Amino acid sequence: MDRVSYRGMLAAERGELVELLRDLSEQEWETPSLCAGWRVRDVLAHLLTDTIPPLSYARFALRHPSVDRTNNALVASFADRPTGDLVDRFEEKAGRLARFAPRLVLADLLVHQQDIRRPLNRPRTIPADRLTAVLNHPDPFAFPGKRTRGLRFVATDVPWSAGKGPEIHGPGEAIALAAVGRPIALDDLTGPGLPELRRRLDG
Repeated sequence: MDRVSYRGMLAAERGELVELLRDLSEQEWETPSLCAGWRVRDVLAHLLTDTIPPLSYARFALRHPSVDRTNNALVASFADRPTGDLVDRFEEKAGRLARFAPRLVLADLLVHQQDIRRPLNRPRTIPADRLTAVLNHPDPFAFPGKRTRGLRFVATDVPWSAGKGPEIHGPGEAIALAAVGRPIALDDLTGPGLPELRRRLDG
């Protein structure tokens, strides 16, 4: 799949998330997301880090020498911004990664949209092309291999499977979330490989 196709899928994913965000109540913005320690508004703030100039990002990284600390510091930098302003910025400003690495950003964005939707009980049907793209290429910075290695995954809602070993079956969305460390997705999966996957996510 070429970069143009990924850019199209990324634009559609962003548009769908913007539509959801503009419909949220104040209470929903404060709801804890699937990302530990982050509310819904904090997840959106994280998604805005791609819009920060590289030199500014580098300064954050130097002051906060770990990925988690850098991410939390960047999220905190948006803490006093009204949610409407955050949504406007997200809708209007695609960062450098979105332009030059759309496959990576799509994987990150699709999972973070579910990080928001699941706690809010705002489900959706993810288009098959986007879901399959992320299943094929999960976010490498989430280290999916340490959870999926030695297991075989079979999606029950899209024509996709991968891996060798004890099988795990379930919706593609749940597989995509489990691969990057979201334990909540385990409840939607079945198969002889599930106990091992659960052990890896609980460890």
